[in-house]
Amino acid sequence: MTRTHLTVLAISLLSLSVTTTNSISAVATYGQGEESARERALQITGKWTLADAVDFALANNPAPKIAKDSTTARASEVDAANSAFFPSLTLASEYSQTDRPMYSFGNILNQGAFDDSIDFNNPGRTDALVLEAQIDYPIYDGGKRRARVDQAQAAEVAALHHQEDVEQNLAFEVIQSFHRIVQAGEMVTVRKAEINAITASLQVGQARFEAGALLREDLLNLELQKERATENHIRSIHNQRLAKTRFWNLLGFESTPPDIMPEHVTVQSIPKSITPENRRELKLMEARIRQGEAVLQHAKGDSLPTIDSFGQYQFEHGTILGESGDSWLAGVRLEYSLYNGNRTEAMVAAAKAGLAGLKREHEQLRLAISLDIQQAEIQYQQSLERLQVTQKMVQVAEKSSELSRARFQEGLILVSDLIDFEMRLTDAKARRASARADNQIAIANLRRAVGIDQFPVTNSL
Repeated sequence: MTRTHLTVLAISLLSLSVTTTNSISAVATYGQGEESARERALQITGKWTLADAVDFALANNPAPKIAKDSTTARASEVDAANSAFFPSLTLASEYSQTDRPMYSFGNILNQGAFDDSIDFNNPGRTDALVLEAQIDYPIYDGGKRRARVDQAQAAEVAALHHQEDVEQNLAFEVIQSFHRIVQAGEMVTVRKAEINAITASLQVGQARFEAGALLREDLLNLELQKERATENHIRSIHNQRLAKTRFWNLLGFESTPPDIMPEHVTVQSIPKSITPENRRELKLMEARIRQGEAVLQHAKGDSLPTIDSFGQYQFEHGTILGESGDSWLAGVRLEYSLYNGNRTEAMVAAAKAGLAGLKREHEQLRLAISLDIQQAEIQYQQSLERLQVTQKMVQVAEKSSELSRARFQEGLILVSDLIDFEMRLTDAKARRASARADNQIAIANLRRAVGIDQFPVTNSL
């Protein structure tokens, strides 16, 4: 049995259990190996809330994982940069043979095998097995090591804020997708009610037509309206399916699992503070500025001297002469670049320009975020007003449709008037469904805009 078959089997069992209990439990077994979104078990006892769905998406959607991997990589770069403050120890081994006078005479001296019978111009063939240990430690490098660490740390902080930004955006998308499903479900109900209303009117119209009180053209108009309502109903069903497909895709599923939707029992609150200070993009940009400052400091370090210390121990053995010897070497090295073709000046100028650009990007980002927050506030206020208006619209339209149906049955209004009232009722209900979803999405969008979590306390999967 393949993994795909096992996935289908596990999800089918999950669907069966939901029809008889009030809990969601699906267990997927795939053998050994690391779990993935398709392999994780969805085990939620009791009511599955929207907060649980957000948690599941954060744990299984690839986007947060990619961002987390980037953060892990940046943390490793910090460790690599810090390693420059520790000494480096190198071990080496080499074996060689030679009859070149200079090298061969050097082997004789290193192995302690010199005597008065050796011909300096032709000391003969020698070999050397060399074992060497070397330690190096930079004492001063103009602050470049510290700058590299600062740069790596700033990159790590930026990656962390990027990860948080990805997670917040994903949480908002999950919430938005869920409310679009709710809206689509209401539209299915609205379209079905429209069909039922037109069907009832069609039956009245058929009776009036048979009694000679209605024209054939009017009866055909009612039949046409019913077919239009049926088409809209079909479209609403497929729109609901598409909304659910997107929802499950955000949760990390490649294919749509059974029709199991969370119950939105967690009410989101309006943010108390409407400021941009919590936005992760701002913190990310601030980290990038610190990174640019470290790049500038590193570039300036090239104009300063460097001081390095070193030590070396060597053991050498010759199989031809049968002698051995050891030696050591230690010292301090000072280097100072007097001229490098203005390379340092060019790097400093480039770093300054890059840092200035980052600061301007920071200002531009603050403006963009300020606009985003204001738009989110306006959308929320608009959603509240639309809720009130659309609710009133539905009440009026329902009363008007009720009266128009009764008057049509009595033959007091035309078919075109009846159809017009029915369409107004359907439009009012559709607008109310949209207003409800937009209101919930506006709250989530306002929380996203000010940079706070969608659900401060979420359940653990």
